[in-house]
Amino acid sequence: MFTLQTKASFDSAHFLKGYEGKCSNIHGHRWTVEVELSKESLEEEGQCRGMIMDFSDVKSALREETGRLDHSFLMEEGSLRPATLAALKEEKFRILEFPFRPTAENFARYFYERMKEKGYPVRRVRVYETPNNCACYET
Repeated sequence: MFTLQTKASFDSAHFLKGYEGKCSNIHGHRWTVEVELSKESLEEEGQCRGMIMDFSDVKSALREETGRLDHSFLMEEGSLRPATLAALKEEKFRILEFPFRPTAENFARYFYERMKEKGYPVRRVRVYETPNNCACYET
């Protein structure tokens, strides 16, 4: 089995509704997303001969996905009162709502699925909230 791995980072804020502790407050992270791809064999012809695939293609696809979340407020749908959400939007804050709680675990699955949808042979995705703490999703 051959594997390759790349990573990209983005900055955003989130909070965890219903959590008892510091993470119930809005706070930010420099999230790092690591994607690991795997294949049984290498390309046999063309420009990518001897490779799983071109690193630049994978890096570009991952940066596109992380770039969508960069410098935004990530939140679970329905976790703020409508008036609060409306006030934030009126102030032109970039708010992205998800149908899941914005945890590292859920974002690991989110990026896994997004890269799979793009046709990449994803083996595992790790999402770091801090340099020392990450969540992983693999099938």
